[in-house]
Amino acid sequence: MQTSTIHPPAPRRAQPTAAATSAWTVQRIEHLLALPLPELLWQAQQVHRQHFDPTEVQLSSLLSIKTGGCPEDCGYCPQSAHYDAGVDADKLMDAEQVLEHARAARDAGASRFCMGAAWREPKDRDLDKLASIIDGVKQLGLQTCMTLGMLKPQQAQRLADAGLDYYNHNLDTSPQFYGSIISTRTYQDRLDTLQAVRDAGMRVCCGGIVGLGESRRDRAALLAQLAALDPQPESVPINSLVRVAGTPLEHAPEVDPFEFVRSVAAARICMPRAWVRLSAGRKELGDGVQALCFLAGANSIFYGDTLLVTGNADVEADRQLFERLGLHAGPLGTHP
Repeated sequence: MQTSTIHPPAPRRAQPTAAATSAWTVQRIEHLLALPLPELLWQAQQVHRQHFDPTEVQLSSLLSIKTGGCPEDCGYCPQSAHYDAGVDADKLMDAEQVLEHARAARDAGASRFCMGAAWREPKDRDLDKLASIIDGVKQLGLQTCMTLGMLKPQQAQRLADAGLDYYNHNLDTSPQFYGSIISTRTYQDRLDTLQAVRDAGMRVCCGGIVGLGESRRDRAALLAQLAALDPQPESVPINSLVRVAGTPLEHAPEVDPFEFVRSVAAARICMPRAWVRLSAGRKELGDGVQALCFLAGANSIFYGDTLLVTGNADVEADRQLFERLGLHAGPLGTHP
């Protein structure tokens, strides 16, 4: 009787991509986002493994050090003074209060401590207090990141001189869709702040939000903007809109979760050396979609505590998820 031999499939040859180039046009990223999901994840995995351990995830913790009362009208944000979302305006926290949270974050395994203030921009009188907070957090052995709104060049330099490692200032969405979400600050204002941060010598944390009502082309245009920054951001948070009652986007249409995964994968391919972070809305994604995001190249999360005013998965749930997926927390995340 004749038997047949089953041969394993030949190894797939890596298709040429532009991962090593800066020519990421909107059209090229749209093509990426339209790939069959297995193909897109395969390409993202290739890029990820060239620069990172695919089983390692960097843990950040985020604290709102000044909540509510922001004069900006970002349509997604419950901290805006324009909307009644049940968020009271508070003053800037005292340094010791911040350090108490930072110690807890460090003891829970976080390596970076991110601090957010609901300001259009900081006042110069706040900078000494912020500098003291930065110094205290760094003495705990944590990397530091702040998001304080727009910065003037001299303010960025003051924060850099205090030792701030990262400054977060998201572009949120595409230049074309931006005006549908925010009217009190221009896209160029955001780009100018990012340039001031770079000129001061700090690392850039910059990403956007999926689920604002934008199109896939808008998501491609956002990623094209991020990839065109020179140098590219060292940290790229990908947020999933949390629909908060009282904000204009509380009834925004749901986005297919696979579109979120595609955005993560495209971010990994376009910005191969960045920490791609699952940020706001991670809890709502569920374990299965989070697992796909890690497969797509996400390698940083906000961990523990409360993500500004939206819920975040608790520490034990994250530890269990990592154990189930065979992931581990990475060391203090220096840029590769």
